[in-house]
Amino acid sequence: MSETISAADANRHFSKILRGVREDGTSYVVTAHGKPVAKIVPIAEGQDRALREAAWKKMLERWATQPALNIGRWTRDELYDD
Repeated sequence: MSETISAADANRHFSKILRGVREDGTSYVVTAHGKPVAKIVPIAEGQDRALREAAWKKMLERWATQPALNIGRWTRDELYDD
C-alpha cells in the first residue's frame, strides 16, 4: 500500500507516518510543490542487518586508517569542563 503526502504534512505527522510504515508496511511518496521528492518505505527483512554490518565494516576500515594519538592524561573534570 502506498500513499502520497506533501512535505508539509509529512513534517507535521512524521510520528504517524513512521508508525504506519512499521506496523502496516505502508509506503509514502513525499511531494514538494506537487512533485515527488522522496519515498519512505519499510526496510526489508534482513536488509536491516545487512545495513548495520556494512556500516560497522566501514567504521572499522576508517578507524584502521587513523593513527592513534597520545593526548596525555586528563581528569574527569577536565573531560567534562563547561
